[in-house]
Amino acid sequence: MNTRKIEVFSAGCPLCEETVARVKGLACPSCEVEIVDMKDIRGATRARELNVRSVPAVAINGKLAGCCTGRGPDETTLRNAGLGQPISG
Repeated sequence: MNTRKIEVFSAGCPLCEETVARVKGLACPSCEVEIVDMKDIRGATRARELNVRSVPAVAINGKLAGCCTGRGPDETTLRNAGLGQPISG
């Protein structure tokens, strides 16, 4: 039987656990769900391979799901919001 590999990148926080439960609930018999522990070096390495920038994140068949791409801290956005800029006045 063919399987679809689902990787859920988790740091064990409540939001991550909610996502794990949601993915497991949505999984079908041909889905192989793997929880990737971001606290483990192997998990962090796998996350870097897929350009995971925040958790929770989900990859399906080795590709980061569209809902999980492009997120995470971005220096330009943070600076535009005032990070690193002294308050004058």
